[in-house]
Amino acid sequence: MNRRKFIKGISTVGALGLFSGLYAWQIEPFWLEFVQLKMPIKHLPKKLVGSTLMQISDIHVGNRFDRKFIIDSFKKAKDYQPEFVVYTGDFVSYDTKEQLEQLEEVMQDVVLGSKGTIAILGNHDYGKNWSEPYVADKIASILRDKGVTVLRNEQKTIEGLNFIGLDDFWGTNYYPSKVLDNLNLNRANITLSHNPDTVDHEMWNNYDSWILSGHTHGGQCKPPFLNPPMLPVKNRRYNAGKIDLEDGRTLYINRALGHLWQVRFNVRPEITIFELEEELV
Repeated sequence: MNRRKFIKGISTVGALGLFSGLYAWQIEPFWLEFVQLKMPIKHLPKKLVGSTLMQISDIHVGNRFDRKFIIDSFKKAKDYQPEFVVYTGDFVSYDTKEQLEQLEEVMQDVVLGSKGTIAILGNHDYGKNWSEPYVADKIASILRDKGVTVLRNEQKTIEGLNFIGLDDFWGTNYYPSKVLDNLNLNRANITLSHNPDTVDHEMWNNYDSWILSGHTHGGQCKPPFLNPPMLPVKNRRYNAGKIDLEDGRTLYINRALGHLWQVRFNVRPEITIFELEEELV
C-alpha cells in the first residue's frame, strides 16, 4: 500500500468513527420507537379483548440528558390513547433533591390510561446506593398526585385485569412474598418487576402469565448480531424484548425511554404497546 492510499484509508476510518460517535450520541438516544405486539392473557375478560396496554420504563429524569425528550415522548404516546398504562421503574437518575423537582415538571405531561395507570419503582428511585427510602417515598407521592397508582409489593384489579407490582430488587423494600403468596391464578394477571433477574427467584408459586420489566436499557449499545457487552443483570439472557420462560410465564424487557448516559447504538429508546387478547386455557 502506498502512502496516499494509506492516508486515504485512515481518513475514511476516522470519518466513519466520527459519524458513528455522533450518531450514538446525538441521534439514536432520541430516535423513539413504538413497539407493538400482542399480549395473550389467560382469563382475560371479553370486554378487554382488543384493549391496549402501554409500557413506559426507565425515564431517568435528571441532569444527564435533556428531559424535554421525555416530555415530547409522553405527548406522542398520548396519541395512542391507551386503556392501560404501566410504568416499570427508574423515574429518576438521582443525584440531589433537584431530581424530585425535575420529576414534578416532567409528570405534568404524564401519560395516563383511560381505564387505569400503574407504576412500580426501580433501583434509582431509592436514591444514592439504592438505600434512601425517603427518596422512594417522595417519588411515589409525586406519582400518586398525578393520578398514578403505585404498587409496592401489592396488587390491584382494574376492570378484571389484575396488576401485581413488586418493589425493586435492589431497593430497601423488596418483599415479593407479601403479594405473590396471595395470588389468584384464575385472574387475568400481569406482574410488574423492574429487574428481570427476579424471574429466577423461587417465589412465583406457579404464576403463569406475563412479567413486564425494564432496568437493562437493552444494554444501550449492542454490536450487530451479538449480545450487548454490558448488562446490569446476573442472567445475561435477559437483555431486551420478549422471552418465553417455558413454564407458563412470559417476560418482556422494555429497552427504556430514557438512559443513564446519552449514548445508544443499535438499541433505540422504546415505548411498548400491547394489544390484549384472550389466551385459551
